[in-house]
Amino acid sequence: MSDDFTIRKAKLTDKDSLTDLSMRSKQSNGYDDAFMAQCVEELRVRASWIEDHDFWVAEAQDGKLVGCIRLSMEPAMRSGELETCFVDPDWKGKGVGRQLFDRLFARAVSGGLSRVGVDSDPEAEPFYARMGFRTIGRSPSGSIPGRTLPRMELILARDIEEKPNGAGD
Repeated sequence: MSDDFTIRKAKLTDKDSLTDLSMRSKQSNGYDDAFMAQCVEELRVRASWIEDHDFWVAEAQDGKLVGCIRLSMEPAMRSGELETCFVDPDWKGKGVGRQLFDRLFARAVSGGLSRVGVDSDPEAEPFYARMGFRTIGRSPSGSIPGRTLPRMELILARDIEEKPNGAGD
C-alpha cells in the first residue's frame, strides 16, 4: 500500500465526489465539453452502485478521492463486470490503478469468478491490456449513439474438464 493514499470501500457520502472524479478522469482522455455533456448521465454515480456492488476508492492523505473501481458479480454465471474505473488525472502513473485492480482481482477470485468483462474507453484499452484483459469485440456506447467501445475480458480461471485418455469413450 502506498503511503500517499489508502484503498477503502466507497461510502454513500462519496457519491458526488465520485461523480466529479469520473468526469475529470474521462475528460483527461482528450474529450471536449460537448462529448462530456453526453456522458454525464452514464457517469453519474448512484447510491445503488455503492450499496449493491463492490466499490472501492483510493483516498489521498488530504481526504481527496483520487481513484475508484467498481465490480458487479453474477456468481451463478461465475462472471463479473468492471463497471467503473477512474483515476484522477494528477494521480495517473502513481500506482493508484494497480492497487485498485489488486483489490478487484482479490474480490473476483474470492467470489469464485472465472472471468471479468469491461466495455473500455478506447483510451483506456492499453491500460486494461496491461492488467491482463484482452479485446474480444465491440460494444455499443451507453452515451453516444452509433459509437462503439472495445469489449474486453479477463480470464481468471479456466473451467476445463480433463479426462484421462480414452475415458468416457
